[in-house]
Amino acid sequence: MLSIKEAEEILHGWPLQTKEEEIELSECSGRILSQDVASSEDMPPFDRSAMDGYAFISSDNSERFKILETLAAGVFPKMPIHPGECSRIMTGAMLPPGADRVVKREVTAEEDGFMRLTGEDHNDNIRRRGEDLCQGSVMIRKGSRIRPQEAALLASSGLKRIYVCKKSVVGILSTGSELVEPGESLRSGQIYNSNATSIAAQVQAMGAESRSFGTVPDKEEAIRSAIEGLLPACDLLILSGGVSAGDYDFVPAVLRSLGVTLHFEKVAVQPGMPTVFGTRGEKCFFGLPGNPVSTFVIFEILIKPFLFRMMGHEWAPLLIRATLEDPYRRKNAERTAFIPIIYNEGRASLLPYHGSAHLLALSRANALMQLPQGVLEISAGSSVDVRPI
Repeated sequence: MLSIKEAEEILHGWPLQTKEEEIELSECSGRILSQDVASSEDMPPFDRSAMDGYAFISSDNSERFKILETLAAGVFPKMPIHPGECSRIMTGAMLPPGADRVVKREVTAEEDGFMRLTGEDHNDNIRRRGEDLCQGSVMIRKGSRIRPQEAALLASSGLKRIYVCKKSVVGILSTGSELVEPGESLRSGQIYNSNATSIAAQVQAMGAESRSFGTVPDKEEAIRSAIEGLLPACDLLILSGGVSAGDYDFVPAVLRSLGVTLHFEKVAVQPGMPTVFGTRGEKCFFGLPGNPVSTFVIFEILIKPFLFRMMGHEWAPLLIRATLEDPYRRKNAERTAFIPIIYNEGRASLLPYHGSAHLLALSRANALMQLPQGVLEISAGSSVDVRPI
């Protein structure tokens, strides 16, 4: 059984190839750049006012200044500034020739076409050409995930199309003769297939493409046939259930029979110990336990960084130190544990949690508390590591 660190090292070291495509900038949200993007021009492209006010010569000690024109954003200045002169200027407007300072409107007064200073303003209130970026300098690096702020930066450089990594296609197959799809009627002994919905939501939140392929009964040949049929349609296949050591846990044996090399089958993690990772050529496989909290946790801690790498992005979780409000104790400390908690302003609060099938607790949590191997209990007031979810 591997430690969490050993499993992470295997996944992070596995060689992956990304593919590239060109898209419209309007479709860029959440996508990952496949190339560095350089600025096509200086940003800002000209000296511009950072305030509504008056542009004049900073060394000019005139008692009043003749107002030559009004400059709004997008208006090209017609008249250069000389001593005793100024131009009324709005935020974002181009600085007129000769001016090297803007005084904010609040410390001025106008009368008969002249401006005079009525107070002090020690700032020059100018955004200089190229102070953000010079033409040709890299704006955003290859491998960056595009958020709204990056999208705005790309648009400000005039780009209409960009090159990004192709989305990985993730197939999701749930195994279990007891499973029924949501919306269908349950018979005695059956449960709804919640894992496929959970995994699909996690995949989609990352910007990858999910394809749910429903359920397959706990029959070796049925599982083999389903996997063989699905492989051409996905880059990564996630199987839920059938990975433990029971009489009906056929997934590891089926994967081997299909030529899949299994790189690990057990990880010292709670919940989610019987986790499988395998590869065949460029195809990758994860087998997850059937309990829903286990599925969610393993996706967050192992699959999420791996899937981001498949799409060209190096991702690491945000880890926060928090103060535990309640004491916590467990019976066995052989595995690293991840416990659903509520994190708020530096404090971690425990939830009523009954184990790896307790979806209600997970739905009320906004973070996972991490307990290292060997730690049986943590007292109230201790510092703990939490990761938002």
